[in-house]
Amino acid sequence: MKNKPCSIPDHATFRILFKRYITAHLVKEAISTFDRLEEFNLKDEISFCNLVDALCEYKHVIEAQELCFFGKIKEIGLSVNDTKIHNMILRGWFKMGWWSKCREFWQEMDKKGVKKDLHSYSIYMDIMCKSGKPWKAVKLYKEMKKKGMKLDVVAYNTVIRAIGISEGADFGVGVFREMRDLGCEPNVVTYNTVIKLLCENGRVRQAYAVLDQMLKKDCAPDVITYHCFFGCLEKPREILKLFDLMITNGIQPRMDTYVMLMRKFGRWGFLRPVFMVWKKMEELGSSPNEFAYNALIDALIQKGMLDMARKYDEEMLEKGLSSKPREELGTKLVQGGEDT
Repeated sequence: MKNKPCSIPDHATFRILFKRYITAHLVKEAISTFDRLEEFNLKDEISFCNLVDALCEYKHVIEAQELCFFGKIKEIGLSVNDTKIHNMILRGWFKMGWWSKCREFWQEMDKKGVKKDLHSYSIYMDIMCKSGKPWKAVKLYKEMKKKGMKLDVVAYNTVIRAIGISEGADFGVGVFREMRDLGCEPNVVTYNTVIKLLCENGRVRQAYAVLDQMLKKDCAPDVITYHCFFGCLEKPREILKLFDLMITNGIQPRMDTYVMLMRKFGRWGFLRPVFMVWKKMEELGSSPNEFAYNALIDALIQKGMLDMARKYDEEMLEKGLSSKPREELGTKLVQGGEDT
């Protein structure tokens, strides 16, 4: 590779290589590869950050931390207090869901005098929201404003959700207006966040108004946009109309879209809409998984249609899918190869 100019590797080549090693949990091999980058004049800050990023992305944060603070960081002349490196490790703890470690690392950044940037705050606000403490994310947002930090769309998306949950939908919408007034253009995630807040608070008309704004701004809705509505609407006809509109607008339903709707209609005892969704799933070329089959079978059992339910139960078993044990169908949970 080295002798052929057309195939000389670059940073992108080794970034891919690091990821492949680390996804296979071959951490030593990834670090060994970094050590050999001097042969290609690529043993530098970019390659080091690519290695650390891959370690954190695939939940090898402990190894990343050891590498950064007790290992090779000085070899490439990068400061141990580098903000970018700390952000990667903070995000790594976030991906692992180790909330106490996140908090500990955040405090450690202060003790070490690491300068926190917009990305640092965005990650930690997201951590606060995901760990069930949205009010702490709001506190961080206020701290950022005091420091005169200019928020980007990613930070605003987190703040809108956090303030909407902790202080109410109106406050979330207020931050949404603030971001637009300050020239920060909302993206599809922003609109989805606002729509979800409004839907969760039963303000569906306002949510539809936000959807209209979205379309006027040429921001195309995605499947999540429609999921927000499906989760709160209570009229089968309205749900089916929106479902058809979603498909007409070129948005392919996901398997969890079909399952969500079939479960909802099934709970309400509406069998016809369940079959309409099932038919549309087949028409669009999606093969039902075990959750889709179970949603259909549960709806049939609820309506007393046991023969048809048994037919679908047998069909899913023939496809190698796991069926739920159901007393109504005389099926039992199999353990250790024997019926219990």
